Amino acid sequence: MGDIWSRIYGTIFLEGIPVQRNEPMKYHTTIRIGGPVQLLVKPFDVDSLRKILEILKVYGVTYRILGQGSNLLVADEKLDTVVISTEYLDEVEFKGTRLIVGAGLTLARTIHIAMKQELSGLEFAAGIPGSVGGAVVMNAGAFEGCMADVVEKVEAIDENGRMVTLLNSEMNFGYRTSLFRTERMIITSIEMRLSRDDISSIRERIEKHLEHRLKTQPLEYPSAGSVFKRPMKDFYVGKAIESLGLKGLKIGGAMVSPKHAGFIINADNASFRDVVELMELIQRRIEERFHVKLEKEVEIWNV
Repeated sequence: MGDIWSRIYGTIFLEGIPVQRNEPMKYHTTIRIGGPVQLLVKPFDVDSLRKILEILKVYGVTYRILGQGSNLLVADEKLDTVVISTEYLDEVEFKGTRLIVGAGLTLARTIHIAMKQELSGLEFAAGIPGSVGGAVVMNAGAFEGCMADVVEKVEAIDENGRMVTLLNSEMNFGYRTSLFRTERMIITSIEMRLSRDDISSIRERIEKHLEHRLKTQPLEYPSAGSVFKRPMKDFYVGKAIESLGLKGLKIGGAMVSPKHAGFIINADNASFRDVVELMELIQRRIEERFHVKLEKEVEIWNV
């Protein structure tokens, strides 16, 4: 595409929107893996996001959306793409027991804000990394709760720059999925319906969930979280992998976590290929032993 990236960079820069060239994605993913992308752009509000989309449309360039990079594995090779980060879309608003936040606000910060306002309902997400927007996209959940339980509606921008409002019933929530997995929309804000409770009770539930995560998950290592979706209600992926004796198995710098076999950790400067090969090995072994096809929960960027 020649010098088109320089022209796009210059156009976005002149709009006063934060933009970086050749930015390594390993600095923006929780597994700390990923090569450079042509441009990383951080809109500071909805108007600047819309302006970015207009510019990219003029140049005929596609884009990817980045939250906090907690469920993402990116190739080591340079990707000819623009990555739009929602990091600065972090506004907060209250309407009674409804909490409205920008898509880029972290789940951890959102849970803390809700607790301070004596609003309960998000405790299930304590310890889940990532942004609220990303959590909605994948319908993140734990401890018998998920985002579909609390999301009332979202505001989003389609690829033509039009604002769209979607209600819970229109988001096609399912197990670790939603409408946003397939539709080209960028979530800008999320409205959640919560309930009143006292701070001490909310804090107690949060601390209980965090303590459980610290005991059972490899939070001391870079990872992309749980690697595979649960294929059926009573099939626990981590236990199945452990039963095959794969805990601690390494390929290059990637390792099946000795603490929780459902996680692949970056134990020693792992490459993208190390992680992919380890995932594929696990999938083969699980299918051979249990006749179950594991579907990746982690999003992969390699083209």
